[in-house]
Amino acid sequence: MALDLKTLLAAMTLEEKIGQLTMAAGSYAVTGPIIGGDVEAAIRAGRVGSLLNLWGATEIAAIQKIAMEESRLGIPLIVGFDVLHGHRTIFPIPLAEACAFDPALWKATARAAAGEAAADGVSMVFAPMLDIARDPRWGRIAEGAGEDPFVTCEFAKAKIAGFQGEDLADPAAVAAVAKHFCAYGAAEGGRDYASADVSERALHEIYMPPFAAAIEAGCAAIMPAFMDLAGVPMTAHQPLLRGWLREAQRFEGVIVSDYNALAELMQHGVAADLTAAAVLALRAGVDIDMMSSAYADGLPQALARGLVAEEEIDACVHRVLKLKQRLGLFDGVLRGARRQGGDSAEPALARDAARRSIVLLTNHGALPLSPTLRKIALIGPLAEAAGEMDGPWGAAGDRNDAVSILNGLKAALPAAEIFYAAGVAIKEGDAASIAEAMPLCAEAELIILCLGESAEMSGEAASRAELGLPGRQRELAEAALDLGQKLGRPVVALLSSGRPLTLPWLFERADAVVATWFLGAEAGHAIADVLTARFNPVGRLALSWPRAVGQIPIYYARRPTGRPFAAEDHYTTKYIDCAVEPQFPFGHGLSYSRFSLEKFAAGRQSFRSGDTLHFSVEVHNHGPFDGEATVFLFAHDLVASVARPVLELKRFGKIALPAGESGALCFALAASELAFRGADFQPCFEPGAFAFSVGFDADPSRHRKLTLEALER
Repeated sequence: MALDLKTLLAAMTLEEKIGQLTMAAGSYAVTGPIIGGDVEAAIRAGRVGSLLNLWGATEIAAIQKIAMEESRLGIPLIVGFDVLHGHRTIFPIPLAEACAFDPALWKATARAAAGEAAADGVSMVFAPMLDIARDPRWGRIAEGAGEDPFVTCEFAKAKIAGFQGEDLADPAAVAAVAKHFCAYGAAEGGRDYASADVSERALHEIYMPPFAAAIEAGCAAIMPAFMDLAGVPMTAHQPLLRGWLREAQRFEGVIVSDYNALAELMQHGVAADLTAAAVLALRAGVDIDMMSSAYADGLPQALARGLVAEEEIDACVHRVLKLKQRLGLFDGVLRGARRQGGDSAEPALARDAARRSIVLLTNHGALPLSPTLRKIALIGPLAEAAGEMDGPWGAAGDRNDAVSILNGLKAALPAAEIFYAAGVAIKEGDAASIAEAMPLCAEAELIILCLGESAEMSGEAASRAELGLPGRQRELAEAALDLGQKLGRPVVALLSSGRPLTLPWLFERADAVVATWFLGAEAGHAIADVLTARFNPVGRLALSWPRAVGQIPIYYARRPTGRPFAAEDHYTTKYIDCAVEPQFPFGHGLSYSRFSLEKFAAGRQSFRSGDTLHFSVEVHNHGPFDGEATVFLFAHDLVASVARPVLELKRFGKIALPAGESGALCFALAASELAFRGADFQPCFEPGAFAFSVGFDADPSRHRKLTLEALER
């Protein structure tokens, strides 16, 4: 017999109702202090409805047993955990994985992570992160899919399908929490938690679409961002949470706050105390209070003073209970039941995801490595830093299990002698250590520099004002580059990081530079696969890579200006001390093959708003390796009532081709997707000329182009 949630709700005391809206922190011992005392006692009393930061099948089964057998109403717990890019098996950080431009891969890694998390008793994951980020100073750029709304929408749909599967009641499924709604990536100065202030157009065209896609994909929950948007903290933003999410998008799932966000409404200056904070959040539609005690301490007083109605509390409780029902928790579907032992089971997928995420930024013939190489100098603090490879969200993974670059190369090149020296630490170093590394470089046939950030330098609360190499790594790199130039030794640089690094001097001098990001458990093997051409690189940048911090924010979908850049005209849009263009455009990525595009064609020359447009383009692999090309379809409304971006990504596709072969790539695009919000912010489709182009990146000078005419309805 199906559980009647209304009957259950009617049987609950006010304390038990508020308990369902309270998320507390767990630990292995399950004895951490929470609202009202010991967590076990609070669960028995019905004062806690969900936990975070607890995982392990045995531990969670024990705490669920307390909730279901020792509390008055026997209501199970939701157990949430941060599973940003893997649970036990750590996959590439999302920014890296986005560079694969492969929704099937995105779904597969989420499905694998969900299976592992569910096997550890987790029922909710605080992922995917859907914040559009165009400022790499912001540390959390590592957690999202880059700068483009269309890509992030595809990322959202794939990740949610992977996490949630076909049915949330499946023991291998978990509830996804799309975060952080909304415009968190636009934080001022790239400083985490800082205010954001964006136009209504940017909000609706850039920052909201990924969350609309998440809702359409059936996302179970959404998390508001920490920051305020134009003065209104998102946790209390009624127009967006209740108005846009609940009413306009008809989102019926759970809204869960970020850590302590309700109490921080006092710090924002919009709530005088916890009671006021609780009222603001409840009225905005926040269902679960994560770790602030605002609901537990504030709602009883708010109710007594007539500031909220019990019906408002009931609506939130009903949504939480409904999610528990969808997860099968009332039916005894406890995650962890299928776990057999404690081994991670996805090394092959992790390796494939990692090598597909690698972006070959420059290559002047140094790669792939020659099979005849016998002496290689591996220099730098990231060479034998297995623990850094997992990146900022290692979840339940064992950092000691990650494969270092050194070990990956040793396994791939057993006949080569690899001389290793860190030279400097990631954040510090001394001249003596640099000098000690140089004899190894002199003895080698090729130098590989392993440079970049530590894992803790990306992710939450890890904003950086400068985006160069930390510590004395530049000194180490320049010493190796100088020696390589003097002795005729090629120098390859590998960049481990959670963001683009502004290193024009390195791109200018190194014989090859590879963005290896933080690739997870199989990092070393994946990097070796790419360096040795066991795998022809396919990664393409999911964001524009700046030359200098002064260019930030930088992105390809800029609007045209009345004075476009012209080198010969002083009064045009440019810098007087830096190029306008990024170091590398969105979509950039090299291959060991050479691809070209020919015969870009459309199925019709004119169209109406209800039509579907069909495009085709021939892709040629000129060799010498089998390879895979990623092609982007862009559109531009040439004359519109509102200035439109010079390029808008509408589709991307991939095609695998043997060396010397060609193939056709086709795109289908609904004409309605060319509509935009007019001056009144209502969707409109305007007749006129549209330019369409295809390319391997967002540099329009290299695109194949055509123009079609949009007709009246």
